[in-house]
Amino acid sequence: MKQKIYIIKIGGALIDDERLLDQFLDQFSDIKEKKILVHGGGKLATTLADKLGIEQKMINGRRITDKETLDIVTMVYAGGINKKIVEKLQQKKCNAIGFSGADGNLIKAKKREHPEIDFGFVGDINKKSVNRKLLSKLIKLDLIPVFSAITHDKKGNLFNTNADTIASVMAQALSEKYEVELLYCFDKEGVLEDVNDPESLIKTVSEEEFTVLKEEGKLHKGILPKLENALGAIKNNVDKVFLIKETELKNHIENHHAGTEICL
Repeated sequence: MKQKIYIIKIGGALIDDERLLDQFLDQFSDIKEKKILVHGGGKLATTLADKLGIEQKMINGRRITDKETLDIVTMVYAGGINKKIVEKLQQKKCNAIGFSGADGNLIKAKKREHPEIDFGFVGDINKKSVNRKLLSKLIKLDLIPVFSAITHDKKGNLFNTNADTIASVMAQALSEKYEVELLYCFDKEGVLEDVNDPESLIKTVSEEEFTVLKEEGKLHKGILPKLENALGAIKNNVDKVFLIKETELKNHIENHHAGTEICL
């Protein structure tokens, strides 16, 4: 029987709120099973870029990363945010260790290629990008990996990589060895038919239903990368995938009825 592991992704809205982040990490540290935390931090990076007068460009919810922006996101994601989370988890007696993809060659990426758009220093990855052997050893040592959204190409280049994608491919890479549950935690109750109505929660979303919701324009652009990556995970042998509200982590772990479940 496979050992259970949770791969949990959090984003900028939670990271920006000191009180909510602390409450979330209390719930995260209480999880008894093996676990990995993946974080973004886009809002803080955007705020710093604004202060420095560096224009930020987004296309379909994805950041264009020039050299100046890469420096900012590396400082913010792999530096400030990552170490703040690790320190808070250590305070809660949770033996966390922070990583970028370059550390231990844990996530090797390649520069995104697009026929029309130059995304700059943006890296694309798949499940083969993950150094599963080393990651498994870290997990066996009862360390709690905390991953920032920075990867590398082993040729001297760092890349900004979507944290939703990192969580998805990591779940896929570990699915052969572990019973993986992937949780996308964000500031909504799950997938909502009406983004302004918390009561419009959709309890399950399949690929077919996702296509219909997208065509009908019912999905906010910010949730598209989450759903695309969630579907990619469930189609590649990840046992369970949910989108849940950040404050519902403990409730979900104990009762499994929070948020939206992604299914085939």
